[in-house]
Order: sequence, then C-alpha cells, then structure tokens
Amino acid sequence: MTRKLTSTELEMLRAQGNIILPDTDIEVAESGFNPAFVRNCQLSGRIRLGSNQSVFEQPGGMRKHAGLFCAKLHNVEVGDEYYISEVHNYIANYRIGDRVFIENVGKIVTEFDSTFGNGVRVSVLNETGGRDVIIYDRLSSHQAYMSALYRHRPGFVKKLDELALSYAESVRSSVGTIGNDVTIINSVTLANLRIGDNCRISGASRLCNGTVNSCAHAPVQIGHNVVAEDFIVCSGSQIEDGTMLTRCFVGQACIFGHSYSATDSLFFSNCQGENGEACAVFAGPYTVTHHKSTLLIAGIFSFMNAGSGSNQSNHMYKLGPIHQGTLERGAKTASDSYILWPARVGAFSLVMGRHVTHSDTSNLPFSYLIEKGNTTYLAPGVNLRSVGTIRDAQKWPKRDGRKDPCKLDQINFELLTPFTVQKMAKGLDTLKSLIHSSGELSDVYSFHSTKITNSALHKGIDFYGLAIDKFMGDALVARLRGGDFSSEEEMRMLLKPDSPVGSGEWVDLSGLIAPKSEVEALMNGVEDGSIVSVDQIEAAFKKMNDDFPSYEWTWAFQHYQKVYGVNPSRMTPEDAAKIITRWKNAVLRLDNMIYEDARKEFNLASMTGFGADGDRDQKERDFGEVRGDFEGNSFVNEVQRHI
Repeated sequence: MTRKLTSTELEMLRAQGNIILPDTDIEVAESGFNPAFVRNCQLSGRIRLGSNQSVFEQPGGMRKHAGLFCAKLHNVEVGDEYYISEVHNYIANYRIGDRVFIENVGKIVTEFDSTFGNGVRVSVLNETGGRDVIIYDRLSSHQAYMSALYRHRPGFVKKLDELALSYAESVRSSVGTIGNDVTIINSVTLANLRIGDNCRISGASRLCNGTVNSCAHAPVQIGHNVVAEDFIVCSGSQIEDGTMLTRCFVGQACIFGHSYSATDSLFFSNCQGENGEACAVFAGPYTVTHHKSTLLIAGIFSFMNAGSGSNQSNHMYKLGPIHQGTLERGAKTASDSYILWPARVGAFSLVMGRHVTHSDTSNLPFSYLIEKGNTTYLAPGVNLRSVGTIRDAQKWPKRDGRKDPCKLDQINFELLTPFTVQKMAKGLDTLKSLIHSSGELSDVYSFHSTKITNSALHKGIDFYGLAIDKFMGDALVARLRGGDFSSEEEMRMLLKPDSPVGSGEWVDLSGLIAPKSEVEALMNGVEDGSIVSVDQIEAAFKKMNDDFPSYEWTWAFQHYQKVYGVNPSRMTPEDAAKIITRWKNAVLRLDNMIYEDARKEFNLASMTGFGADGDRDQKERDFGEVRGDFEGNSFVNEVQRHI
C-alpha cells in the first residue's frame, strides 16, 4: 500500500538537497518510509518509493542504510528496502523490486516500447539468412533446431515463428523491470532490459535490448566490461570479463568469459566459451570452447569440445558465406584442426588436421578423421575404444549446472542409443559393401571424399559389431531384470513392447534423442492447429524424453530379427542366452580396450617432463605424486568394477 507524501515530508526532502520537478507524482510506502534517507536526488514523473528501514551489509564489514542518494529518477517504482546511490546519469521508466542494491551506475533506461530481446531474429548457420531463429525467453534447443533445420516444412516453421512473435508481443512494454534481490554496481549503460530476481551485474559496460532470466534458484551473474545487445540470457548463466554478445541466445547454466565474442549465435544448456569467437553458430548443449584463435562459424554442434586453434570456413570465395556444417553430438576437434564447409562429421568422432573435401561421415560415428597429405583418412569406430569417449559420457550429467527447476532443454546423456546404433548399423553395411565392391585385398577404399585403409575398415567392422552387441544386450538384460517370469510365455510377455512408438528411424534434436515418428507428429500438430502454444510444444518434448526407455526398447525389440535372426515374439531362453553371451563378450572386449587405452596415460612416454632434475626412479616417483598410479586411478577402478 502507498500514500501521498505529507507536506512535512516534502519540505524535508527539499531541505536535504532533493529537486522535485513540477508535475511530479510521488507516493511512498504506507509504513516504513523515512524521508531522512532520500538525499541529493532529482525526482520527476511518477515516483513510487517503498520502505527504507534496513541496512545492507557489504564485504569487508561496510554497512549502508537503505535509501535513495545522489540519483535522478523519472517514472520509477521502487519496492521495499532498497539502496540506490551514485547514479551519474539517471534511471527512467523502470519497475524495481524489493531489496535491490544499485550503486555507481551510469544510466538505466527504457527508451521506448520494447520486447527486451524477445522477437530478435538470429541468422544462425547461414550468415546471409534463410535459417533465422526467433529467440524468446522459453526457447529450447529442440525447438530452435527444428526452426533452423526443418525448412522443408515451411508451414511448420511459420507457425513456430508466429508463436515466438506472439510471446514477444505479450511482454512488450515501455517500462523495464528489475526483480527482487538484484545487485547492479559499477556499470555504465543498461537500456531496455528485463532483469530477473537475484541477478548480479557488476562492472558491465553496455547491456541493451535484452532479458536476463535470473531467479532465486539459479541467479545470473554479469561481470566486468561485458557488452551485450539484442540478447536473452537464461537462468544460472555467468557472463564475465569482457564478453561481447550481439544477437545471441544464452541458455541455462552457460559460462562465458575472457573476452569471448559471439554474433548471431545460439548457445544452449551448459555451454562454455572463453577467449575465442563464434559467428552464426548453433551450439547445442555442452558445446565448449576455451582457447584463443579458436573460431566456430556456421556450424551446428553439441557435446563438443573445440581444440585450440580450431576453425572452419563457411564460404569458398564464390557466392559468399552461404555454407554450413554439422558436427554431430560428441564430435571433437583437435588443436589446429580446420574444416571447409559444407561437411558433416559423425557422432563422437575426432577431427585432426585440415579437411577440405566436404566429406559426410554421418553414418560412420565414433571415427577418427585424420589429414594425410591433404587427403582425409577415416578410421571407423576407433573412438569406441577411447578412454576419452567414455569419460565424456560419464562427466556430462555430473557437470549439469542447471539449478532452475524449470529446465528448457530435455537432454539425453546416453552414449549408445537407437540414434547412434542405427548409424553404426548403416556404417557396418557400408563397410561391408566397400569390401564387396572393391575387393577384400584393396589397400585403400574410397568413401564420400575420404580414404579408409584396409586395416581400418576391418577394425571398423569389428568395433561396430561389438557396440551393436553391447546395445542390444544392454536392452535385453535391462528388460529381463525389470520383471519376474517363470515360463517361456511369461518371458515373452515381459519382452513385449509397451508401445509401438520407436520402431523406425531416430533423430537427435540437439540433445533430445527421439523417434522421428514423434517429431513428425509434433510438426503435424503444429501445422494443423491442434498444437497452438509453447506449453504444448514443451510438453511434447518432455514426453519424448520421459518415454525414451519405452521407445528405446521398442526399437531394440524390432531389430533382434535383423541383427541376430531371432524373432523376438518367439524368443526362447536359449535365444536370449546366446544374445546375452554375445553381449557379455562385447562388453568385456570393449572394457579391456578402454582399460589398455587408459594404461597409455601412465607409460614412460607420459612421464616425460616429470622428475625435472632426477633419474628414472625419481621421474616415476614424481609422476606418482602428481598423477597417482594406474591401479589407484578412480576411472580405471570403475572400469575394473564394470568388467
């Protein structure tokens, strides 16, 4: 509740150096407002001031009494228990919450009707346009993926754009907002912003036309020399140290710093960017780049780690920057790698060297792409035995920094899924057909602008076979463990799928792995008008993720016939035992490969640089003190337990 100032309070304000311009309408809290703590200010327009009885404790023991000091306010509403001081220019057209601390700032202003970054078009993937994504507060990586890449469904994309623009219009206002428990200090210009609860902005240079979706569960921090324009930042993110963002969406729990620069880019949950640059990038969950001189441009990534000096080219000096590329989930680039777009790299692959031949290895995941004499050589499946691949799969869920109970992205962390296994099954067929067409004794085989040596091809067949056996066995064992049965008929009833959904092709919607049939159903619903809200779209994505185990079993069930020649509807205990035996052998072989790969981290070559001034014995002792021993390594122990 508010009230008008009394004449005594008004005189007291003027006596304390306050300037109250004509036609100023001031109301204050019904109780708890003390005019003694409003000094040397200029007030104009509609002013509402809450109670100011509390004291703000500062680092080092400094105490500052709530109030309004040395500031110019025009059309500002302030909640209870605020400290606003040293506003060198002014604050205009803002609604400010409770317990807000604002000190030593230049200008905080809403200049005109604004949607605060909602409705901004981001020219992702193609700098010249054509794949624009409209950003808004509730954008998920999955919706953005479909909006950017499903342009073969123009009616669907148009409806998505309409939903985003409708949301943007719903937040349009000529008054900006600063939520409860917000701190803004030592910052220069904040214009046309919506700032959520518990946000801390310290030393920002310029923030214009944006929304900061901070909340009590997951506060946002924006630090020194940050410049951001036409942006949205989601809960739990940290943007520090000279980061520059232009037309960008920053998802939940992202971290940016050390002068990172990004333009026309989308970053979703748990991305990290430091030192380098992004342009027209679609960075799905867990896209990480830490190094200087690393450029990500016109590509789509997820669960990706960019090596130092990695970069790509999105034009061939012909029609401009019109090309794009894809590194499917889990792909990595080694230091100083280069890819000339267009190209597509299969899931969980590693790119080393320079690649200019526009290869497509989508159906050969878990591979190495290696440059030899300007030629791209492919080693299929070899990453399945890498200790790094397994460690990545284990660390992603542990590094999920999202604290907000409302999670925008539905993330599947599994390594082997129907999405990757269907790719390996196609890869297996491809490798066998290469042998059939080019001969068993060929030294080198050609595939989609890459070369595969005879040895690498046969190893790839072995790796993919092991991984498929592991996945199919995992699914069967999990299903059998899930219920009681005492007869063949009861076993078959237990194996019967819960739903027909999942038997066909699967897709990775930037973190969400789902049957293509369900994605098609969502698009059909949006197009025919049965899905008309953001809530319904979010619910559809959540259902796909929640029902993943059921859909996954349906896919596995439908493929036992093709993989093992076993009709799952008539599976016998003997059939199941044979599949489980293959599963056990596959798991043991893969685990032993990973175990031996981990051992390389503890050989003498890895000890180079240890024991700086000593002999071999001192080198080994120095290495042990720093890195530990092989048998005591926690990851190695986990592999042994798994075996």
